[in-house]
Formats: sequence, structure tokens, C-alpha cells
Amino acid sequence: MKDVNKILDKLEETYPDAQCELKYETPFELLVATILSAQCTDVRVNKVTKELFAKYNTPEQFANLTEEQISEEIRSCGLYKSKSKKIRETSRMICENFGGEVPQTLKELTTLPGVGRKTADVVLSNAFNHDAIAVDTHVFRVTNRIGIVNTKTPEKTEFALMEAIPKNRWSHSHHLFIFHGRRMCKARKPECDICPIKEDCDYYNNEIK
Repeated sequence: MKDVNKILDKLEETYPDAQCELKYETPFELLVATILSAQCTDVRVNKVTKELFAKYNTPEQFANLTEEQISEEIRSCGLYKSKSKKIRETSRMICENFGGEVPQTLKELTTLPGVGRKTADVVLSNAFNHDAIAVDTHVFRVTNRIGIVNTKTPEKTEFALMEAIPKNRWSHSHHLFIFHGRRMCKARKPECDICPIKEDCDYYNNEIK
């Protein structure tokens, strides 16, 4: 059984600045930015949204744009055709079903086009300060490598992490795992030799040591 609090404490020491790296000022901006971040870096998304949100930053404004207009703005994020459709439809539904305000429950958020559990959890934890663990590729990889969980899908990982991690640490642990995955526990060449939690990590102890 892993001492999860010990692991999180070490990661907090290593990444004292761990937080959401997407730039936003409103829950809706974060929602759009998170949709754009699929298979795209936060750095690229932030470059795009800096100009995008200066022009449009409300559900009403996006709902009144065509998919083609949105596509032109977000083209460099990749998958721009499907993302523009999701953003426009999500904006329209927020206006029609939620009075123009981003909903604050997982159930409601996941009724929006292009909003799965991960995107909903990002918005809930960062924009609304709800306890949630958003599982992206980094969180999935890092937590399975360490051995905090042993799961095959992001959704199963989320539920297993909710069991393993104290609720008051859910949201911040998400950022810690992402920072660790981006900076040290990389997909192809993890830097195990300098990792602060290597002695607590199954991958290091079983594959590297």
C-alpha cells in the first residue's frame, strides 16, 4: 500500500508552483481553453486564446459565430474542425439550457458537446474550487507508473485515485502529477535518476533499479 500523502508531499516540495497552466479569467474561458487543449500543448492554446478571448469570450458571442469563423481563430490548435463545432454547440447549449452561465455540476457539464469527465473536472476544480481529479494522459501515466493505481482507462484511474487520495488533496494532486509528467516522468524517457519519489515508484523499483 502506497503512502500517498508522503508522495504528494515530496511532489509539492519539488513543484511549489504547480497549478493550471491554461490562461483564463472566467469559467467559460477555461472551458473553451480545455476543449482546445485536446492533443495540443497548453503553450499553444494560450497563444491562441490570448487573441481569441480579446475578440470573443462569452457563450453568446461564440454561439453567434459560424463554425468556419471559429475554425479560422483556432486552426493552429489542431483538430480545429471538430473543436470549432464543439465550442459553438457548447456555447449554444449554455445559452439555451443554463442561462448563459457555465453549469457547476459534473452531470450538467457532461451534457455539453465535447465535454467529458476530464474537461468537466478541470473546470470544476479550477474555476469553481470543487474537489475533483481530472485524469489526462500525464495523470494516467504517472499514477500507474508510481503504482498508486493499477488501471487500464482514465475513468477507472479517476475513481481509483478518488479512493487512494484524501479528498482535500484531489484537485492539487492533479496539478502535481501533470507537472511531474511534463517535467520529469516523461512518456518516453523518464528521468528516474533525479526523481524525488523514485524509491516510492513501482516503475523505478521494478524496471530501472
